[in-house]
Amino acid sequence: MREEERIELANILFPNLEKATEDYENLYKPRELSEGVMVTRYGPSPTGSVHLGNLLSAFCDMIYARQSGGSFYLRIEDTDQKRAVEGGIENITSVLKGFKITPNEGYGYGGEYGPYQQSKRTEIYQAYVKDLIEKGLAYPCFMSEEEQAQIKEEQALIKTKIGIYGVYAVDRDLSLEEIKEKLTAGKDYVIRLKSPGNAKNTVEVVDCIKGKMKFPEHDMDTVLLKKDGTPTYHLAHAIDDHLMHTTHVIRGDEWVSSLPLHYQLFQVLGFEPVKYAHIAPLTIKDQETGAVRKLSKRKDPWAGAKFYEEQGIPIDALHLYLATIANTNFEEWYLQNQDKTIEDFTFSFEKMPVGGTSFDEAKFTNICKTYFSRKSGEEVYEETIQYAKKYDEEYAKLLEENKDSMIKFLSIEKDGPRPRKDIAKYSDVKEEFSYAIDKEFFEEKYRKYDGDKTYDVNLILEYLEELDLTVSNEEWFNNIKSFAEKHGYAASPKEYKKNPDSYKGHVGDLCEAIRVMVTGRTKSPDLYSILKILGKESIRERISFYQEVVL
Repeated sequence: MREEERIELANILFPNLEKATEDYENLYKPRELSEGVMVTRYGPSPTGSVHLGNLLSAFCDMIYARQSGGSFYLRIEDTDQKRAVEGGIENITSVLKGFKITPNEGYGYGGEYGPYQQSKRTEIYQAYVKDLIEKGLAYPCFMSEEEQAQIKEEQALIKTKIGIYGVYAVDRDLSLEEIKEKLTAGKDYVIRLKSPGNAKNTVEVVDCIKGKMKFPEHDMDTVLLKKDGTPTYHLAHAIDDHLMHTTHVIRGDEWVSSLPLHYQLFQVLGFEPVKYAHIAPLTIKDQETGAVRKLSKRKDPWAGAKFYEEQGIPIDALHLYLATIANTNFEEWYLQNQDKTIEDFTFSFEKMPVGGTSFDEAKFTNICKTYFSRKSGEEVYEETIQYAKKYDEEYAKLLEENKDSMIKFLSIEKDGPRPRKDIAKYSDVKEEFSYAIDKEFFEEKYRKYDGDKTYDVNLILEYLEELDLTVSNEEWFNNIKSFAEKHGYAASPKEYKKNPDSYKGHVGDLCEAIRVMVTGRTKSPDLYSILKILGKESIRERISFYQEVVL
């Protein structure tokens, strides 16, 4: 087809476009970026709920843009209207806000490169496709679904590559007159790329994470515009990333196979390609089969974004875990730097895992516990009460009524070099500190005590008469050792082991007895700190309660 015929065809197919590609190039001016500054985008489609893999991608978009002094924007990729769900866009924006993944610009945030919703950019895509038709790089294809199904069946039978290419691209070289006849007959059509590729050739792509990769050149006549004139994802993302001046596209590695097509689209459109970084999939060991598989929204509660909010897992702690996935050296750095935050760490594509990344529940729990161990008791209290007001109103009321003592309990062992790690989420506070509130403690009735020993109440009541809650922790322990020796107990476990027949037990047994009576468990934070907060009267009540319930 001659150039003047291609121009005529383009005007027939797109008679009402107000702007040409040059207009859009002038409208979307290049960003003024220094060397190394990144512009990233999170481009979700409103076709379902947000899962952990989506959050990881958006988190990486945010941290790389932030640390380079660039921009991270949100673009709603809703070209597939058939799969869109009601409220899908609102769910995306709500989840991002709830998970503190905050774009600098984009849908709902504004910016100079909007609209940031693909369904509102149709004329832009059509202008570029019109330009491709004028250049002989795209064409209308009138093949019916039945015809395409027959081609697919034939290709499968002779075991050749499936798709529309080469001799199977039957409308590729239609004349202008033939196209006009089909249009006059009212035949539906799509616009396909007239691929310049040859599968015998090789294209080399450098991925920011995976490094150099080689693929056969793309040779498929891929659909660019659907029958209704809306674009496919492949076309839309290339044009948008160009006009919005994206520098890096961070996405799941299920898109790796599309790289030859995407690079070819940038080539035929005359754009400089973005840099791609493909994130390894999140995997998990299946509890039933033992096989490693992808994290599943249906099977794994950890995969769904809502799970973290309902469980009371702090968003900042989730960010820390996502950081351990994003960079293999982050966890060690975080554990070694108690005075640093995630903003102090320098992320690098070179430290992102290339293969599958296993979701490690134990590691996640440890990260969460470390996070809580670095917060003050007052911070834990305030954040827990906010969680409880939403998910456990009765407990929130108890927390309000016991604010001062609760903060003291939550502050035990916070100042030392090895702060305790007993909380992994806000919902743990009620379980781990049930002894801190009388109502919870007395209702529990020692159900958390899993031992089978009983203790000498009279001996502990006698000790209570000598208990001095004004001394230091060291003095208190010396006093209880003296009391232990006076009543036939060894002053230390080591001394007891040397000659067990000479003693009733050791000082640890007395401490255990007190701990069980006043907390209902054999393990707790520092015992003397608990006793000081409770006070003698409360201690006496709990000893009597132990006598009543257990003995």
